[in-house]
Amino acid sequence: MALDGIVISNIIDELNHTILNGRISKIAQPEADELLLTIKGTNGQHRLLLSAGASLPLIYLSSVNKPSPMTAPNFCMLLRKHIANGRIIKIWQPGLERIIHFEIEHFNEMGDLCRKDLILELMGKHSNLIFCDDKGMIIDSIKHVSAQTSSVREVLPGREYFIAQTQDKLNPLETTEQDFLEHVLSKPLPLAKALYSTYTGISPVIAEELCFRASLESLQSAKTIPELAGIHLFRIFSRLMEDVAANRYDPCIILDDHGVPVEFSSVPLTMYQDMEIRQYDTVSEVLEQYFAMKNTVTRIRQKSSDLRRIATTALDRNRKKYELQKKQLKDTEKRDKYKVYGELIHTYGYTVEPGARSFEALNYYTDEMITIPLDDKLSPQENAQKYFEKYGKLKRTYEALSELIRETEAEIDHLESICTFMDLALSEEDLVQVKEELTDAGYIRRKYTGKKVKITSRPFHYISSDGYDMYVGKNNYQNDELTFRIASGNDWWFHAKGAPGSHVIVKTKGDELPDRTFEEAARLAAHYSKNRNAEKVEIDYVEKKHVKKPNGSKPGFVVYYTNYSMMIESDISGIQLVSD
Repeated sequence: MALDGIVISNIIDELNHTILNGRISKIAQPEADELLLTIKGTNGQHRLLLSAGASLPLIYLSSVNKPSPMTAPNFCMLLRKHIANGRIIKIWQPGLERIIHFEIEHFNEMGDLCRKDLILELMGKHSNLIFCDDKGMIIDSIKHVSAQTSSVREVLPGREYFIAQTQDKLNPLETTEQDFLEHVLSKPLPLAKALYSTYTGISPVIAEELCFRASLESLQSAKTIPELAGIHLFRIFSRLMEDVAANRYDPCIILDDHGVPVEFSSVPLTMYQDMEIRQYDTVSEVLEQYFAMKNTVTRIRQKSSDLRRIATTALDRNRKKYELQKKQLKDTEKRDKYKVYGELIHTYGYTVEPGARSFEALNYYTDEMITIPLDDKLSPQENAQKYFEKYGKLKRTYEALSELIRETEAEIDHLESICTFMDLALSEEDLVQVKEELTDAGYIRRKYTGKKVKITSRPFHYISSDGYDMYVGKNNYQNDELTFRIASGNDWWFHAKGAPGSHVIVKTKGDELPDRTFEEAARLAAHYSKNRNAEKVEIDYVEKKHVKKPNGSKPGFVVYYTNYSMMIESDISGIQLVSD
């Protein structure tokens, strides 16, 4: 979601409580389209990031410093000349436009008090940082826009600054019921689109949220909405605008079942009520965390793409091999028939006439008459021997294929578990052991560099509501370590039934676990499994002493013959994660 007018209004409210009347002590330009201002005020020092990037325009108070180039760009040098040590006296937003004005008071070379206006426009590919004097004339901008680039507005030194009215939109903070009904419900557009195309600062997400709150279908044509439903929608719209005008915000990030950020907002998004909604104290925290998480997920997916390709290729190959082996195994089902043929020929062969091509005999296993084909060139004894040889060959094939199928099934389960753990990886460190497992399994050629692979990833450590330690393996090696090294005999072991996933261990400390801890451990096992998106997941749980690892089995593979089961949701919100 891009920054809309409501989020920007929230940012301005936050900045007015933190950096207003603060002095600009440092000005840096770490990127070609980005500024980092260090501001000192009565409540401490703050770093303000202003980005006019075409793909990701941003503004927030940052906790992280960024390295600057050795030689400052011209725009940065110009700002240092004019507003270094200047005081921010006003921060404001015209209407709900995606524009922020910073009015800065400073002394010029002559010692006279002057005012300048630093304007951040957050408008996608048209985003810009524009520096103006007190008369609204542009001194310079981080991006120059000439008449050849834009026929709407030039952004060049010496030009007058104005907001380009490219769309005839209304100010949502000043709208009336009549304006709303007249402009929104008259458009032959889907209702959500009619909302965000009518008012400034209203994003598609907020428009969808308004429709959801009003129990109206967002794809329904606005022109077909009954007047009473339109009035109801306007009242919901007005209440939202009243909250914005009164600076009542609720900064949050919405995450999906995999913990991947889906959306952020400064107002509650009730349409995502089935997802995890993580609340924050400030909108700067939301923006910094949201884009940090987004970048982390993107980076992990890029890092895991080669591993995923190797694993999925091997998985597809093994699945094809498995289907072929099952088909070949089916062909061995007639082996017992050949054995019976041989035995019956031995028993009744004396009744077979020379040169006969078949004969009928009583099958004493089923008490039925059957017809047995014969080779007329062979004697009864030779025909019987031929059938026994066929039986022996198919029996050996059956036994060999059965073993191969068990091995292929184990390989498929192993590779599926590796793919599951790649989906669950939250950091690059989590992928190191996955890569090591693929290398040990022979799917990646090991490079002998003389250096030992450094493993820094550790199992997840949770604390139950009743104070018990719960550990969750992030891969098969960690699963084995948890189950057979960390867990004691009377600790409890949890795993999703019949699905790849994490082993969950609960340290009992010799106590009898409360029901709530059992349920929380089961939710962890459900969440960290392949079935995490199911409405409910079946979880097996048993004391660790009943869990065994067969000799020669794949990493993470265990067996148990007595267990309890429960059906549970995979929601782990509210379970405390410990940062070890």
